[in-house]
Amino acid sequence: MVYMDDVENVIIIGSGPAGLSAALYTAREGFGPLLIDGTSAGGQLLLTTTVENYPAFPHGINGGELVELMRKQAERFGTRFTGGDVTDIDLSTRPFRVKVGEEIYKAKTLVITTGASARWLGIPSERRFIGKGVSSCATCDGTFAKGKDVIVVGGGDTAMEDSLFLTRFANSITIVHRRDGFRASRIMQDKVLSNTKIKVLYDTVVDEILGDAKVSEVRLKNVNTNETTTLKAQFVFVAIGHVPNTQFLKGKLALDDEGYVITREEVKTAIDGVFVAGDVADRRYRQAVTAAASGAKAALEVREYFQKME
Repeated sequence: MVYMDDVENVIIIGSGPAGLSAALYTAREGFGPLLIDGTSAGGQLLLTTTVENYPAFPHGINGGELVELMRKQAERFGTRFTGGDVTDIDLSTRPFRVKVGEEIYKAKTLVITTGASARWLGIPSERRFIGKGVSSCATCDGTFAKGKDVIVVGGGDTAMEDSLFLTRFANSITIVHRRDGFRASRIMQDKVLSNTKIKVLYDTVVDEILGDAKVSEVRLKNVNTNETTTLKAQFVFVAIGHVPNTQFLKGKLALDDEGYVITREEVKTAIDGVFVAGDVADRRYRQAVTAAASGAKAALEVREYFQKME
């Protein structure tokens, strides 16, 4: 192991909107934050072609461009960046230890913003069409489905909520669910099943997503008969849940039954000096703007922590 000599005031783990917002705020406070990118630098925004619901961009902005602008802004005030994935942290000693590859970084405070990853179907064509008719965020990309025939994959509350939301834009919605009944709450099921714009296919999975430059058809398979059918569709929304990126935190911080970090007072953890922001602790909103806001809150808590220490 290589132990870095300096003890950082702040180490931020993760480089999506929450991490970059925390970096901007702590940098402007003069704390000289070190941000560890991770291999998926930029987070889920990089899976979105055009972001239309982030303030200050009336005509929308490419997800990657938005991340780059936030990064440059944080860097302008003194944020330093380093690559690599955090594989372990030691919160039992102070300063805290953060392991990245063979290097060990030390920090007085930590802001954890590693986000969550959407669960995907795992079929070969899925990744090819992300941003071209495949999405994991109806709230983000729903307007692009205006006047189109849409498939929503899933059977939980998220799939129900997404389907109802999409009725504002889509020509039709077909929910594809691999079981013979939904897992969603009864009230959500009732709303979906009573909506004439929504059709449901039970005992069915997506076998393949088809198209040239964009999605045009979806091949479906009945799990009982293995019979396949092809359905015209221009958009597929995958709503089978998210997985918080907290594997390296197991046994170090309190996590709920789904792996999200348990917080107190929004962004504080049970360990003083360790804060979290964004989707790593937010199972409900999961928006770029709410992640950025929580990053700012975490940074302000860092400032208060140092003030109390002084």
